[in-house]
Amino acid sequence: MTAPGATLKSSLDIKKIREDFPILSSEVNGKPLIYFDSASTAQKPKVVIDSVSNFYKYQNANVHRGVHTLSQEITVAYEKARVTIQHHLNAAHPHEIIFTKGATESINLVAHSFGKKYIQEGDEIIISEMEHHSNILPWQQVCEEKGAILKVIPMNEAGELMLDEFEKLLSPKTKIVAVNHISNTLGTINPIKAIIELAHRNHTPILIDGAQAVSHTLVDVQSLDADFYCFSGHKLFGPTGVGVLYGKEKYLNEMPPYQVGGGTIKTVTFKKTEYADLPLKFEAGTPHIAGGIGLAEAIKYVNLLGLENIAAYENSLLEYATIELNKIEELRIIGNAKNKTSVISFVVEGLHPFDIGTILDQLGIAVRTGHHCTQPIMQHYGIQGTVRVSFAFYNTKDEIDTFIKGLERAIKMLK
Repeated sequence: MTAPGATLKSSLDIKKIREDFPILSSEVNGKPLIYFDSASTAQKPKVVIDSVSNFYKYQNANVHRGVHTLSQEITVAYEKARVTIQHHLNAAHPHEIIFTKGATESINLVAHSFGKKYIQEGDEIIISEMEHHSNILPWQQVCEEKGAILKVIPMNEAGELMLDEFEKLLSPKTKIVAVNHISNTLGTINPIKAIIELAHRNHTPILIDGAQAVSHTLVDVQSLDADFYCFSGHKLFGPTGVGVLYGKEKYLNEMPPYQVGGGTIKTVTFKKTEYADLPLKFEAGTPHIAGGIGLAEAIKYVNLLGLENIAAYENSLLEYATIELNKIEELRIIGNAKNKTSVISFVVEGLHPFDIGTILDQLGIAVRTGHHCTQPIMQHYGIQGTVRVSFAFYNTKDEIDTFIKGLERAIKMLK
């Protein structure tokens, strides 16, 4: 966060940006839509919507296996999308970029394939207390199947991982570490480079769940030295149902396929199958072609705006909203890490988050309520759930003011 009292200054033309997002001109319950749920899924700019529509209108064909013109042209476009993502993440090779359905499938892929290759009984896997369920359940499953042990990095009351405790957990038995870059519930930006360095000092590979990070900050997988990095397209202003797994070539080559079928093979006989080289080894079946192309367009869009500009503007929204929320006496913000992105979770004494969210919805204000697929975080703070507001670069200070008035109204109604 910026220093207290920071003003909303930005090189971004927010009015023009908002015009790029058709949904922001709509109404909900007779009120102008205020969308404060971008951590769940971000809205889509017209260039992304058009790219998906144009594929189905003018380019629709399957990739990789056709000799006809449409198939060849869309194969080129799809592989160009892979290269766009490679450059965005600064991966060393295009074949280190695996298209998936999203971060959840990416983590499951690594847990299954890495676990099958490398995890044995008595081995240890480390995750953190602030993980999304998608980065807990696959590792629990591996531990149950292999007889491995799951260890958890604790966090402090501010919602920050305790790196000294993480260092104590590392041992020769640690086979992989899996942590998020940014918490979807707390907004905490984890010191991911330091975490990676500690893991590598122990000769342990690490997976980073970047689902919440890619829309707020530039990710350089080579600079981070991440072994695996994954995200979902829909949180990066792209289509739903498409995501990315980056993996270092040396691991991807050694890992067995996650799913098998059309597109994953070189030769098939009833005696033996030889699998394809990267990345096709991990991309069974017809992919989400429109999704991959749309995701590349979303990446081009945010790069035109500049992720540094986006981060600075969103940070100012975070600071402003935090100051205003802290003026409400009955309200408590959950997670006050020194290094945060534009996500705020809060509770109001004596009120259920669902009731608050329902009233805000009647005012056209979209927020998220519940445990946000992070029940261990709720258990840490002794609560059932929170109200979560999450901002993107298309939000404004005026929207925050309207939200604060709506929240105060909801509190009065529910008291």
